[in-house]
Amino acid sequence: MASRTVAGADGRSWSVRMNIEWSTPAVGDEFEHDVDGGRGAAIMILSSLLLFWVVLIFWKPSLVSVPFYLWFIAAFAILFFPFRWYLRRPYTIVAETEGSYDADLPAEHWSGMVRGRSRAKEEMRVVVRSLRTRATPGHSDSPLQPVN
Repeated sequence: MASRTVAGADGRSWSVRMNIEWSTPAVGDEFEHDVDGGRGAAIMILSSLLLFWVVLIFWKPSLVSVPFYLWFIAAFAILFFPFRWYLRRPYTIVAETEGSYDADLPAEHWSGMVRGRSRAKEEMRVVVRSLRTRATPGHSDSPLQPVN
């Protein structure tokens, strides 16, 4: 998605990029604890909502009118969750370099994951600043960790 080339403090050229993950990857310790309701729960909730709106719109008596604010609530409910899902998608941030033959600096590959676009952009700025000043993309409590 977004990619930048950064000159590190030690002279190496780093490629820093950020990609959106459309499905949440199961990693290490989180694999066994990743439990959700599954498709069955989502289908049940969506079918209940669809049934509610079908009854409200098509099977109502002719003298019953649906208030305008109910349409706004429906539009908000329909658009809120997909919008929130999109904004809270995990982003993978990768910083890598091929190394430097002049100074015998090795090739490095750092990777990490953050949730949300604004947090991912902020982490990209932190990584770029860290590369320019300290020649390393992460620190001990950073989402970016070295990958072998």
